[in-house]
Amino acid sequence: MDKISFNKRLLLVFGVTLGSCLVSCESETIQLFNGEDLSGWHVDVPLLDSVPDATNPFIVRDKKLVSLGTPQGHLITDEIFSDYSLTLQYRFAGEPGNCGILVHASTPRALYKMFPKSIEVQLMHANAGDFWCIVEDITTNDMEARRGSKSDWGITEGKLRRIKNLTDDSEKPLGEWNSLRVECKNNEVTVWVNDVLVNYGYNATTSKGQIAIQAEGSEVEFKAIQLIHLD
Repeated sequence: MDKISFNKRLLLVFGVTLGSCLVSCESETIQLFNGEDLSGWHVDVPLLDSVPDATNPFIVRDKKLVSLGTPQGHLITDEIFSDYSLTLQYRFAGEPGNCGILVHASTPRALYKMFPKSIEVQLMHANAGDFWCIVEDITTNDMEARRGSKSDWGITEGKLRRIKNLTDDSEKPLGEWNSLRVECKNNEVTVWVNDVLVNYGYNATTSKGQIAIQAEGSEVEFKAIQLIHLD
């Protein structure tokens, strides 16, 4: 077989392999929210311990997952994940407010007897993409400029746990849907909001855990919550 024929055959094999990979990768997409109920998730709301008939802040409405904001707590996946790309759409339909997606969540109520040990990807209006360290840590470039004085850094109560995002104006106007993509690979976490890179961290102190959605005082709607495992 001459060199040109061999190269053509090699390209054909590569094309078939790549096509198979794309089909395979697409088939491995996990729908974390089915649009009907909260299957695959569980609620951790401290107030429900003492007031069991209090309102559950996580509901399904019009095929959207809604965090009502209060009472405060978390909706947590039953499953533990590592090396994945998480995508979802979210919006503050009414007033601007606060919420977050937690990755690598583990020990419940590890901070302020409320927040599970995790790394938070902030969704707070005008601050989407900030990292908050919750009894876990992560490193970014320009840490001192984005986190404050190094002597005050920490991962528990009273410490500088916020690492500001890289951009401004990545969010859409209030009431419109925003897209979020969080890629967790080994000890790295990369975040895009509306396809704009807004944060990148490395040397995270954890590389696996559950995924959680916050109820943190504001009503937020979610849809199209999907996960793809990364090779």
